[in-house]
Amino acid sequence: LVGKETSIENEIAVLHKIKHTNIVSLEEIFESKTHLYLIMQLVSGGELFDRIIEKGFYTERDASKLIQQILDAVKYLHDMGIVHRDLKPENLLYYSLEEDSKIMISDFGLSKIEGSGSVMSTACGTPGYVAPEVLAQKPYSKAVDCWSIGVIAYILLCGYPPFYDENDAKLFEQILKAEYEFDSPYWDDISDSAKDFIIHLMEKDPNVRYTCDQALQHPWIAGDTALNKNIHESVSEQIKKNFAKSKWKQAFNATAVVRHMRRLQLNTTSEGPNSLPSPCRNQLLPEEGLGQNIGSDHNTFCCNTQYQYFTPLFPSNSNASLLHLVLVHFLTLR
Repeated sequence: LVGKETSIENEIAVLHKIKHTNIVSLEEIFESKTHLYLIMQLVSGGELFDRIIEKGFYTERDASKLIQQILDAVKYLHDMGIVHRDLKPENLLYYSLEEDSKIMISDFGLSKIEGSGSVMSTACGTPGYVAPEVLAQKPYSKAVDCWSIGVIAYILLCGYPPFYDENDAKLFEQILKAEYEFDSPYWDDISDSAKDFIIHLMEKDPNVRYTCDQALQHPWIAGDTALNKNIHESVSEQIKKNFAKSKWKQAFNATAVVRHMRRLQLNTTSEGPNSLPSPCRNQLLPEEGLGQNIGSDHNTFCCNTQYQYFTPLFPSNSNASLLHLVLVHFLTLR
């Protein structure tokens, strides 16, 4: 952790400030000589794409309700002076398995408190979701989050990303020019109101781009212009094709977490500072076989911190928090 104190303190400061019904909260911190573990609130409803695929009926109205929750949470962050900087579907989790479960925003590894002593200019985020001004290496603001919400809304309505190319340079060129289309036939049954909403969020000029407040007042969110036509077949087919589980799904196992923490505690003198890969590269604990790297089109770039998140994605039959589960087992194993 030597040399990483500032960035770590920044993230913990962010997490301690946040308390919102649609944001995964920090429950506890576990620290060793070389690593810092952030124990997050238990969310058991699964990932966004999984739930959409499992639905038999999915409409614009469903997408509108999801985006409204995201906007509410991000507006809260922005009002607190916090910029997330890495909003994407993989960081959107359902709180429970209930049909009407709320959506939760997770992963604040790249978040930043505005006015905390430095201008935001570091190129960070996830290719495909990052705003043009970030790629242009210009100073940027909380407007970058609104761009990302626009990208998420686009995907929720068609099942594929607005920008895509196997070549990163060409992908970035598309984003820098804000070049995207509402392709036929995938957008033929989507309302003009939905398209207008996306256009205002995916506006190249951050000074003209919708804020969260403005987006929440758009008829597609606040009114009744979101259509109730079933688009499940088309959207789920494209999600399966463009967001294969092997590329982005990450699962965590509480027993393996406990086992690894115990070994870490016992072997801190023999473990090097880089024994655990950074979560900003979307890697897990390889020796535990907990998961695999996601595709290059979703890799998060920019990482200044050596720590690991544990946001459990498995259902629980008990009201006990994961925090208690981990700590009780850890103390027992010692």
